[in-house]
Amino acid sequence: MDIVSALQAFLRVVETRSFSAAASDLGVTQPAVSRQVAALESHFNTRLLHRTTSGLSLTAEGERMLPMALHILESVEELGDAVGSDGTTASGKVRLSAPVPMGLYLSDRMGDLLSTHPKLSVELILREEPSDLIEEGIDLEVRLGEVADSSLICRRIGWTTAFLVASPAYIERYPAPRKPQDVSTHECICYSRAGNGRTWSFSSGSDEVAVRITPRLLSNSAVAVHRAALSGAGLAILSHIIAIPDIAAGRLVHVMKDFPPTRLPIYLVYPSRRNIPLRVRTVLDFLTTATQQDPSMCSSGEAEQRANLGGD
Repeated sequence: MDIVSALQAFLRVVETRSFSAAASDLGVTQPAVSRQVAALESHFNTRLLHRTTSGLSLTAEGERMLPMALHILESVEELGDAVGSDGTTASGKVRLSAPVPMGLYLSDRMGDLLSTHPKLSVELILREEPSDLIEEGIDLEVRLGEVADSSLICRRIGWTTAFLVASPAYIERYPAPRKPQDVSTHECICYSRAGNGRTWSFSSGSDEVAVRITPRLLSNSAVAVHRAALSGAGLAILSHIIAIPDIAAGRLVHVMKDFPPTRLPIYLVYPSRRNIPLRVRTVLDFLTTATQQDPSMCSSGEAEQRANLGGD
């Protein structure tokens, strides 16, 4: 039995929750994947997966094997990095998860990364909610706001900038809010990231003002909120990545400029591990540089320092 191939098959089955999907990802047949998982179970004399008509799930033994299997495969990848032609060539696939606005920002810059590293590939997963990194096989994830999971390694790579906006048609119907308390009387379109879509927080100098709202439209998709705002459905808080082009073109109006939405830290998180494969380090460095190149994702002090140095 090829233990590495068997572990790869096991992990892809766990990640996709399907033998056929795992086979498609690995470029082999479904029976081949089934044989590899069965061989792994036979080798360790234990059942790793529950197979039922409703789907697949890990047994207790499978749960214990999963992190160790990941560690073994990471070590194999690190060994491949170390004994490569020059020890500096990033190769293989990196699974990267990010919220939609950040994912769009990164995808615009992905061409430079891929052309610089021809043996590297990236699977960019756009989602609004945090992932289970280990179970889903995610190498890196961009998260907004504080990270509660102490088992993850977190690196702050920037800060969000958002605008309170509305369409010109909406502003014609309703006077623009002048202070945070005015917002609660408006039609509000809310982005329910991480389950919180009914409180908006704004900065007032060194203080923060939280406003409780009753959303007319609540969505877990930043794209849906953006489109609804363009349609004139109400006020919305949008990332600068999405909002700036529409503000510049007059499709959206930036309102209540003296009280901007509270900025959140942007974290890059990844599973706790001693050594990071070169392919993952390469994408990690790309993400860090990409955010630093946008002044709107720097802190106020960082942005001012960059301006003084002549940075973009």
